[in-house]
Amino acid sequence: MAWYAYCITEQQAFQGSIRARRPFPVEGLKGIGDAQTFGYPSGEFAVIVSEYVPVDELGQKALLQHAHVVGECFKRTTVLPFRFGTVFNDDEVLRRAVRLNRKAFTEGVSKLKGKAEMHLKLLIKDGSLREALQEVELPATVGSEYLTKLREKASRQRERQTKARALSVQVHKIFDPLDQDVCCRKVNSGGMLIDIAHLIEHKQVEKYQNRYQTATRHLPGVEVVMSGPWPPYHFITGKR
Repeated sequence: MAWYAYCITEQQAFQGSIRARRPFPVEGLKGIGDAQTFGYPSGEFAVIVSEYVPVDELGQKALLQHAHVVGECFKRTTVLPFRFGTVFNDDEVLRRAVRLNRKAFTEGVSKLKGKAEMHLKLLIKDGSLREALQEVELPATVGSEYLTKLREKASRQRERQTKARALSVQVHKIFDPLDQDVCCRKVNSGGMLIDIAHLIEHKQVEKYQNRYQTATRHLPGVEVVMSGPWPPYHFITGKR
């Protein structure tokens, strides 16, 4: 039997002091294709799975169902999410995967226990960045013009990166997270979007959310959107 895997959790969050030896149903929680989810036990861990029947493609609905299962488990306990589309072909493959990665799973649970992920999206439409945001088209032929344009392109990229770093430092000071993951890219609207994931203590979520107004005051010309708390997708060592 093939198993679709959603996340690794601590078994005790679902079984209490009883340690199961066989897969147990997670009551009230449906997975992809509305399939019943199970906790597949492995020592102190349980892999949250559902029976998997191969299909041509796992689409948007399946992605939302995957996220729903992980989110519901996150409400109960620490989770180490699997990548969307992770399938184990049979019981032995699943058991072996957990056995071989047990040390990493143990370290991950220890690191992320009691913690959550918050997301910030910073959309910058600062006029001072207008030139830096314009792409430099390289000429088709090599020569001095090509080298000049290449240097100009590199200079604009550095300017964007410098602005992004400066903003991420400001944001870090305002929100004071335990850890952060930053990604920066241009957007079609002519601005620059910085995606920031922050790892925080779950008990600090409300305090973190209250700092939103402070961020909007201290970041003029920047549109700030906050979401979360989420399972800590960005902070899993060796993302599965």
